[in-house]
Amino acid sequence: MTADLLISGGRIFLGLDKGFAEAMVVRDGRVAAVGSSDDVAHLVGAGTRKVDLAGRLATPALNEAHMHLLPFGLGLSQVNLRAEEVRSLDEILGRIAAAAKKIPKGQWILGRGYDHGELDIGRHPLAEELDRAAPDHPVFIVRTCGHVAVANTAALRLAGVSHNTPDPEGGAIERKNGKLTGLFQERAMRLVRDVMPPPSEARMVDAIEAAGRELASMGFASASDMNVGMTAGLAEIEAYRRAEADGRLLQRMWQVLAGNPEGIAKSAWEAGLRPGVAAGPTAEAMLAWGAVKVFGDGSAGGLTAAFFDPYLESAGGGTGIFCFPDAAMQQMLGHYHRQGWQLDIHAIGDAAIEQVLVGMEMADSAEAPIGGRRHRIEHCGFLNANQRRRMLRHGIIPIPQPLFMYEFGDLYVRNLGLERAEAAYPMRTWLLEGHHPAASSDSPVCTVNPFQNLYTMITRKTNKGTVLGAEETLTPEQALHCYTWCGAYSQFAEGDRGTLEVGMQADITVFSRDLLSIAPEEILTTQADLTFRGGVPIFDRHGEAGTLAGVAD
Repeated sequence: MTADLLISGGRIFLGLDKGFAEAMVVRDGRVAAVGSSDDVAHLVGAGTRKVDLAGRLATPALNEAHMHLLPFGLGLSQVNLRAEEVRSLDEILGRIAAAAKKIPKGQWILGRGYDHGELDIGRHPLAEELDRAAPDHPVFIVRTCGHVAVANTAALRLAGVSHNTPDPEGGAIERKNGKLTGLFQERAMRLVRDVMPPPSEARMVDAIEAAGRELASMGFASASDMNVGMTAGLAEIEAYRRAEADGRLLQRMWQVLAGNPEGIAKSAWEAGLRPGVAAGPTAEAMLAWGAVKVFGDGSAGGLTAAFFDPYLESAGGGTGIFCFPDAAMQQMLGHYHRQGWQLDIHAIGDAAIEQVLVGMEMADSAEAPIGGRRHRIEHCGFLNANQRRRMLRHGIIPIPQPLFMYEFGDLYVRNLGLERAEAAYPMRTWLLEGHHPAASSDSPVCTVNPFQNLYTMITRKTNKGTVLGAEETLTPEQALHCYTWCGAYSQFAEGDRGTLEVGMQADITVFSRDLLSIAPEEILTTQADLTFRGGVPIFDRHGEAGTLAGVAD
């Protein structure tokens, strides 16, 4: 039987410590042979599609181990306030005003991505300032970290929030001189989000497909949605199922249910949804419902990540926000662990990491041991050596976003000081100690662009050129390993993807350059030319590989 696909003419990275090949053939969605062109020639026939790398690099397809795919897709139609484009209050207000002109009065205007530390005013916008841009619309804009947001007066009114509204557990409503500023932190944001009309199933399916197309164009064949249910409840599950049934789901998805009390983990369980953690997802499954997420704290950039030592006084001081007291966290983690879910728990500051780690350790029992469960601490940015040792002993995986160092590293220095900023997200230490850190973006918190993430892992440079923790740099091969195999491992899928050994799923990315031999700065302008899932192209920049998945002949 001849091969379906031949890739040759350049280097093929098989995986860390797996070496390289100059040719690879794919049959029935899996890698059938690798080696020299002569080694695979007997499998190539008249019907074999051929891709000439012409000196480019092919690798295992990228795996986006921690992002929010549906919110990312929905956000593509929201007001873009990302810091690389928006550096002034006037620009924020101008973009909101432009959006207000396009929709009827009374409809919500949503925006995402501003960074108050990068704005000319050096603070968050105020409700009254948003009012000037859109007096006849409720407005809600979310800081880049996703843990802080600002509402205008119309949104406050719809949410029923006044200066007398108490702070909810694990959240804060900012007041100055007894007056609401419009700023909400952490779980307080639900007060506003709960009164927003949810998107329809059709819109969610459109957003899932749009997000998938964007990811495919950057080399991703696997991804995740890290808090399913926080936008539209259980309807999000049905939207994903509809997207899969209609052939509009492009990535293999590791789905993580929202497990906070306001989330859907309880109702999803009651509706019959069960985890596939113990046995892992079926090899060809597009949707694996495997984990539950609980928030431990906030973000270091937004001053809500929980630390033992305070933020610098010049940044505002304080030690951040715990989303839950210890007893509540321990109860939730124990409950979800016993149900069989993988625990994918958000914790950035060392105090929050300790709270989560203790909760996981307390969930361990003879009847339900945590060994082999691959519980994850999401972000895990600022931890100590003792915490790393305990995580390794229990098989608890760090899921970091090296890109945070690129986008927020200078803000970490400003908020926490140079020493703590340099020690953040210790990628090299994790690898050397035997952890499996799955590099990811947390998009839409950061850009989903993998090339900035790879560049950061290799250089430890911020977007301003500051080098933070040079001893934590990775080789290009190690960086790709963290973006491929480690992501698969975190999702119980390393037996099927993450390398290009014979028998593995033919999830492949072809880059426009050989990422392993160019200068780091050239990585930033590299592109994905081809992305295959199971040997079928889901993105083809130059039309060189045949019909795309999900596109009719």
